[in-house]
Amino acid sequence: MALLLNAEHASETEDFESDQKIVKFVVVKKPEENRAQKEEVASFEAALLPHLDAAHNLARWLTRNEQDAQDVVQEAYLRAFRSFSGFHGSNGRAWLLTIVRNTSYTLLKKNRSADLTTPFDEEMHASGHESVSPATILEHSEDAELIKEAMDELPAEFREILALRHQEGLSYKEIAGVAQIPAGTVMSRLSRARAKLKECLAARIGKEK
Repeated sequence: MALLLNAEHASETEDFESDQKIVKFVVVKKPEENRAQKEEVASFEAALLPHLDAAHNLARWLTRNEQDAQDVVQEAYLRAFRSFSGFHGSNGRAWLLTIVRNTSYTLLKKNRSADLTTPFDEEMHASGHESVSPATILEHSEDAELIKEAMDELPAEFREILALRHQEGLSYKEIAGVAQIPAGTVMSRLSRARAKLKECLAARIGKEK
């Protein structure tokens, strides 16, 4: 079977680690494990382990807490493994990120987070063109800490959509699937999120002058 364990248990198992992340995906091998089980574990690893960094990144932006992000990723991978037999698609990253997103929101609701949603006009749609300024700020800014602080001020739905679009590079269609919203809402929400991010950045830059 497959498990996600903390580092202190890693010595008892064979682990598969992504970079220097504390979160580890490990496979506990039992003597009675048959070929079908081994093939399922191998398929799971091949399909989803490459997306561990993306999962952690989304969880971190949503929870705004490293330990919570690690817990979310562990829980998400366990949920993914339990339901992997029902996954027949080709986009493992989008499928995994949907589980990470839902797991993150479950944690936020449990903690009664005040920033789950923000007043939002669903009829306001973006033009479909990329807003160059905020996109450039997100993707190429030399001040990563400033970006992090500004994004942490945004509601969860804005942090989520900015991370999915500008950091993970998902298409509007993929984001719609992950966030479980219409494609038109993706464009509208992304436009609002960029505008809000620019406001937060401008305020912070103004304070530093």
